[in-house]
Amino acid sequence: MTKPNKKKWLLGHLKDFWEEARENKIKAFVYIALRILVVIVLIAEIFNRNYNNVFLCVLTLILFMIPNFLDKRMNIVLPGTLEIIVLLFIFGAEILGEINEYYLIFDRWDDMLHTINGFLCAAIGFSMIDILNRNEKVTFSLSPAFVALVAFCFSMTVGVVWEFFEFGMDIFFQTDMQKDTILPVISSVLFNPDGKNVAVVMPIESMVVNGVPWHYGGYIDIGLYDTMNDLLVNFIGAVSFSIIGYFYIKNRSKGKFAKRFIPRRKTEAEILEERENNKKKHSYDL
Repeated sequence: MTKPNKKKWLLGHLKDFWEEARENKIKAFVYIALRILVVIVLIAEIFNRNYNNVFLCVLTLILFMIPNFLDKRMNIVLPGTLEIIVLLFIFGAEILGEINEYYLIFDRWDDMLHTINGFLCAAIGFSMIDILNRNEKVTFSLSPAFVALVAFCFSMTVGVVWEFFEFGMDIFFQTDMQKDTILPVISSVLFNPDGKNVAVVMPIESMVVNGVPWHYGGYIDIGLYDTMNDLLVNFIGAVSFSIIGYFYIKNRSKGKFAKRFIPRRKTEAEILEERENNKKKHSYDL
């Protein structure tokens, strides 16, 4: 591609962006603002020589490209509301949560993100039947309860797989993705003097670790409570959208709220029209 043609190709893409920005100004603002913020953080972390955070910034910018990849490569359209929430979710998890340590500053930051994750994954699971079948009539002729169940199961599966990932990172790389909880009481059958399957409750009044007195008021549960809490709020998010999706289908897809969160596959007519427009806008000599 020659330099003039590269310039023409770039101008074509910029024209596409501004046309889309005029249609959805809020999405365009979020699109630009978040990327500027990430770049600012990236530059700051480079000067601070915190290369782990630099990696997180680069990863965030790559993840921001997911909606565009789905649209251009897989012909899957994300509604504007869903796309904005996905971008904010990525920013909240990586930049605010990890780099700015919101996970430690705000007790419920992780809960909020896992609830949103459960909600969004249920929406994605809801649309998967439609995307795989490529036919909305087939999708919505299925039982509303069945589609809602698929959405719920998909969301919970994603949540469980993520917890597996956190556990693996903690075990093999000595991270602390599964945040620990201090518990003042132990309830275990191991303390039963008769060896019976009856738990004995033992309060933790004092401990000595490696010869040093332990002053944290209990023992560390090694991430169990965090994992179960994450799955619980994921469950709440998944159930919430599954119920919304159920009534969305029940009312023959008339609900406007649910449509804002359900990805869809482009129709053949849309794909052909897009190809023709691309030929006109981005044509260049090899």
